[in-house]
Amino acid sequence: MADDEDMMTGEKECDGNYKESHRSPAGSGKLFTLKKWNAVAMWSWDVDCDTCAICRVHVMDACLKCQADNKQDECVVVWGECNHSFHNCCMSLWVQQNNRCPLCQQDWVVQRIGK
Repeated sequence: MADDEDMMTGEKECDGNYKESHRSPAGSGKLFTLKKWNAVAMWSWDVDCDTCAICRVHVMDACLKCQADNKQDECVVVWGECNHSFHNCCMSLWVQQNNRCPLCQQDWVVQRIGK
């Protein structure tokens, strides 16, 4: 019987890709040759919701007030300890009336501010 090492051989090509040949256990020849392999990755923001619940605009876009005042570059995002995110402009107005998160109603404590 063939060892596991005999079943799969790998050789690195000059472009950095791996070329692998898989053989049948009986050694009767190659079933297929892997000529190229491309990795695909997915990512997402570490937030519960990516839309500002106050102005209903995506948090990575400028809020409505900043869009109207033509200050898109100055609009930043604020995250609370509850991991909800809002535009800082929107949340600063919200906190003046109610010091709770608009989504979960926990006391609003800023975790971080950034773009």
